[in-house]
Amino acid sequence: MPKSASALETLPPAATAALRKLGADLTTARKRRKQSLRAWAVRLDVSVPTLMKMEKGSAAVSIGVYATALWIIGRHEALGLVADPKEDAAALENEISVAAQRHRRSPATPKE
Repeated sequence: MPKSASALETLPPAATAALRKLGADLTTARKRRKQSLRAWAVRLDVSVPTLMKMEKGSAAVSIGVYATALWIIGRHEALGLVADPKEDAAALENEISVAAQRHRRSPATPKE
């Protein structure tokens, strides 16, 4: 049996919850389309047990499988926005802090 990646064992609870929600939402999308597990598994090119793991939000399922499922429901563009730098508030705060420190350290130049 293959050893699981340590990253899966240390997944933050918030990330686990987000994956569970994504899996549940994909389940809802599949059911609203009246598609069987087998039909979606074929479209995703995975086994039914793998699809069931994805629908439970398993981090062990490849991101490619999640991406394909999003494509099936027409939401694949959302994946490209997940880490959009424009939405990275922590990086923006850091840049503002660095700029403010730089401004405080620079000597004032007299106006002529």
